[in-house]
Amino acid sequence: MAKRKAEEAPKGAPAWQSTFADLMNLLLCFFVLLFSMSTVDAQKFEEIASSFSNTFSIFSAGGSSFDEGLLISNGISQLNNLDRYINNTGAAAEQTAKNNALKKDESTDEEELKKALEEAQLEENEQKAEELGEALQENGLDKDVDIDFTSQYVQLTLKGSVLFDSGSATLRSEAMPMIQKIAMILERYGDGTIEIEGHTDSVPISTSRFESNDVLSSYRALAMFDYLVQNTSLDPAKIKHSGRGEYVPVADNSTPEGRAKNRRIEIKIYNNLSSD
Repeated sequence: MAKRKAEEAPKGAPAWQSTFADLMNLLLCFFVLLFSMSTVDAQKFEEIASSFSNTFSIFSAGGSSFDEGLLISNGISQLNNLDRYINNTGAAAEQTAKNNALKKDESTDEEELKKALEEAQLEENEQKAEELGEALQENGLDKDVDIDFTSQYVQLTLKGSVLFDSGSATLRSEAMPMIQKIAMILERYGDGTIEIEGHTDSVPISTSRFESNDVLSSYRALAMFDYLVQNTSLDPAKIKHSGRGEYVPVADNSTPEGRAKNRRIEIKIYNNLSSD
């Protein structure tokens, strides 16, 4: 009886073995990838991050994206930081908005208070100017003294030609009756600060006593100050005096009329609300 010939085994590896080998290779690559993500060389990563920062301005010298010192190298744990980062960012933005709104409200309130204070000062000085105008009229001084007012003070302007001779800082004897009446009126407002300013025209002066208009104007203001201190009950600590020379003209110095207006003494009476 003839013998059956044995079948030869197929050459090469079995088909299942190839599939298994491919699967193992994929798994190996997967774990290598995970390993590479969790063990990044810090120095190399800093160099890469710095390069990206210089080129694309993505990172700031290797700074963190969500948390200080933590980048994608921490893998999935970064998701926890991302949640915290978003929450903190939202809270910070909300707080910033509240702070800005509060500052805006405070600024608005401060502006309203300043405006209300200025209106109160202006109203007070307007009333004071009316009182002074009546007092000057009663004493026959309304033609010799001009009155003006702002929110800070009420101003009396006296003509320099009436008070002083040309180039002199000595009060004229003819002006004494007028000065006495003005001093009596000023005593009513001794609670506030009084400021005396001397002004001249632009014509240069140079004498043995007054080398400039600045010096002349200062001495004229001082002369009025001395009179008030010696002849009234006003507190000297609340009276200021200064010389302004030719630098604050109220008229054109190119005409005789204008120069006459610029030669003057100004007395400013500050109200109690003013920051003089």
